[in-house]
Amino acid sequence: MVHPPLAERLAGIRLLLLDVDGVLTDATVQITGGAPESKTFHIRDGLGLVLARKHGIKVGWISARPSAATTARAEELKIDFVYQDKEPKHLAVERIAKTAGVTWDQICYVGDDIVDLGCLKRAGMAVAPGDATPEARDLAHYVTLANGGRGAVREVVELILKAQNKWDAIVAEYAQ
Repeated sequence: MVHPPLAERLAGIRLLLLDVDGVLTDATVQITGGAPESKTFHIRDGLGLVLARKHGIKVGWISARPSAATTARAEELKIDFVYQDKEPKHLAVERIAKTAGVTWDQICYVGDDIVDLGCLKRAGMAVAPGDATPEARDLAHYVTLANGGRGAVREVVELILKAQNKWDAIVAEYAQ
């Protein structure tokens, strides 16, 4: 059960923004002698993001580390916003929020490290994966039970959809 103030925060979320490495992945990057890097993404996180988008939540990924693997997975899932650049992440969030027509209060931001602190501090709903740095966990309104790349994103999506009274209908649709 989500604590009532968290449920209220979650009910107003219209945009879910995620760091990539350490949130959508377990923070491992495999690079082998000149070959393209590879990353591992959790399949249930992916389905969660598809469900979020299908039920009115826009989704974006923000990474300070450009990666072809990130781009490929984002395209596969039809992620609304993908930003991969070295500038401070909160500036990317502000641009995305303007495009999406939302305010910081309507944003759920999930981040795991110190590069995410500015966004976590500003977001209406700040979330850190269970294995995030202490600094990220300290700023989070909620710390997931799951670790990054191990279902943390799915956990957040379910919390949002449950707080918005959409989850039971989704489950019923798949249970037919």
